[in-house]
Amino acid sequence: MRAMLLVNPKATTTNARTRDVLIRALGAAVDLSVEETGYRGHAATLAATAHAKGFDAVAVLGGDGTINEAVNGLLNPVNGRVGSGGGGADERPGLIVIPGGSANVFARGLGLPNDPVQATGAVLEALREGRRRVVGLGQASWGEQSRYFTFCSGMGFDAEVIRAVEGLRGAGFRATPARYVTTMLRHYFMTDRRNPPMTLRGPGIPEVDGVFLAIICNTTPWTYIGDQPVSPTPWASFETGLDLLGLRRLGMAAILRTAQQIVGEPRSLPSGGHLTQLHDEAEFTLTASRPVAFQLDGDYLGEREQVTYRSVPAALQVLL
Repeated sequence: MRAMLLVNPKATTTNARTRDVLIRALGAAVDLSVEETGYRGHAATLAATAHAKGFDAVAVLGGDGTINEAVNGLLNPVNGRVGSGGGGADERPGLIVIPGGSANVFARGLGLPNDPVQATGAVLEALREGRRRVVGLGQASWGEQSRYFTFCSGMGFDAEVIRAVEGLRGAGFRATPARYVTTMLRHYFMTDRRNPPMTLRGPGIPEVDGVFLAIICNTTPWTYIGDQPVSPTPWASFETGLDLLGLRRLGMAAILRTAQQIVGEPRSLPSGGHLTQLHDEAEFTLTASRPVAFQLDGDYLGEREQVTYRSVPAALQVLL
């Protein structure tokens, strides 16, 4: 097997020595070509060439942002039409995931260990046994643009928090779980909690007005606070369509009640008159009366007034 390994040298939970050990271990199992990412979007550019260059797999040592880029490259190959998906899952290189970020939500959602060394051991075992898992993805489209996501998207307050944390990272601070929590609490008092901007529509879905925040999930958990899973849509999975949790109130009581229901191991669906929920949907659209913050897989992508979400079943082969 020939594999292209994409290494993010700035991955937060690995150092040069660990990366060298992991590269040697993978190189002993497959014919490995190593590429370091140097700028935003670089992993997508490299992964898009994998099929044309004859690689059987693309491995990623990095966080969720690097994995998202690689997935988008795989589904938009340089020898295929942009947005075409580049054929079926069995027609494109498989994906190998080695977590190296601060949250590693996609890797953990797949059941991989959060430690990169242990995850590499699991991957090597899968390579020996020829194990592959086919997973579905989500796709978000706005204007003439679209992008795939592996585990989540969000519009509204959660994307505002991600925007703020990215600003802190740009100033040299690490994106730790504690920093996300403190940023969320601080930002809560800065956001507009009186005028809900979004409306939810979709084929066969009753229209819902007055949505402040929408979390769209392709699996569960949505994220982690340290080792604690956060599961706003506990029925979501890689084998079903997209799920959504929307908040129509942002008062402190509503936020605290929702937080109590979604943090920790999921027990049941969140409940409350301030919530709107979808499960296993193929398509829906969020329209906003004003530009709202927008994120995919924890990557802030600016402000949008309309985004259409679609489920893409059986889109990707993962070696695990």
